[in-house]
Amino acid sequence: MPGRARPKDLLISHVYMTDATQSKPVAARSVIGLIKERYPIVNIKIVFAAALACFAASSAQTPAAAASTASTACKDTTTAAHTACRRQNASDYWIDKGKCFNEKEQADLMECLADANESLAENDELCNDQRLVRGELCDALGPGPYDPRFERRDFVNPTEIGNSIAPNPFFPLLPGRTLVYRSSEEKVRVTFTNKVKVIDNVPCLVVLDTVEVDGEVAEDTIDWFAQDIYGNVWYCGEATAEYEDDFPVSTDGSFQADVEGARPGIIMKAAPVVGDVYRQEFDLGNAEDAAEVTSLTGSATATAASCSKTCLVTREFTPLEPDAAEFKYYKPGVGFILQTAPGSNVRLQLIQIIDN
Repeated sequence: MPGRARPKDLLISHVYMTDATQSKPVAARSVIGLIKERYPIVNIKIVFAAALACFAASSAQTPAAAASTASTACKDTTTAAHTACRRQNASDYWIDKGKCFNEKEQADLMECLADANESLAENDELCNDQRLVRGELCDALGPGPYDPRFERRDFVNPTEIGNSIAPNPFFPLLPGRTLVYRSSEEKVRVTFTNKVKVIDNVPCLVVLDTVEVDGEVAEDTIDWFAQDIYGNVWYCGEATAEYEDDFPVSTDGSFQADVEGARPGIIMKAAPVVGDVYRQEFDLGNAEDAAEVTSLTGSATATAASCSKTCLVTREFTPLEPDAAEFKYYKPGVGFILQTAPGSNVRLQLIQIIDN
């Protein structure tokens, strides 16, 4: 009858769905066995036809998919991240819904289910917004895969920066220097140590970054930076922890270059140009900060430093928080001196420079 699926159509559809969830093609015997197990009364000829259809389609699609990887890698990454986000939301939703079913009172049950539906809608909207920002990054960076060259021969010894090696003027990695920042909400202390951590054979300077709120540590981070022979400063990763009542509650955002697919990023270019867009870090779904150079003639005033039409200004953002953005001002010879955010009066400014 028109509009009604035949047994064979249902089986082929079932095989496609089963095959689509696998990371590799399912063996013919596995597919046939699976269908016979779930549909024991179906004729073996229909089963075999379904399996053949599945494998024919799989064989036809695989070469095309492989050929398109390089030209659509960024778009494919965006799609994969969006799919993962939506599926995680669905998983959370069903867990929430399962908990709701244990409410004895009908009114409490209905309220719980309504909250679960609202949370799902909000989280799915966030996934969609993240996809839009990732798509904009793809437009700016190009369609190819993000896999920057990161090799030892391209990098300097970070302990020699400031001595035999000139530092990047906008992000000087000077061992022994401490920069102290303050806003109405927090105090930040950044210390450039003389310690080196080797990451993927590249020597990275260890930098300590501590955030205090009301005199208590709210976030404690170990950052790793490297400078290449051209003067670009790379971000090699971080080990970070957020604290509540002196107890660590989250390590989200921690990553290390070339571990579990993470990639290093550029924290500051050697010769920035207005309009430049670049990834500062890349660990999909975990660390995706990016920056855009908006001016080379910015002006800013902070307690410990100021600039008049000489500051580099960047807009820094992340797909993980689509509505968040920060503008940072970098003074030549000093580095980061001021941070502002659209729609906010909070200013994080440099208040002290300590050289040891």
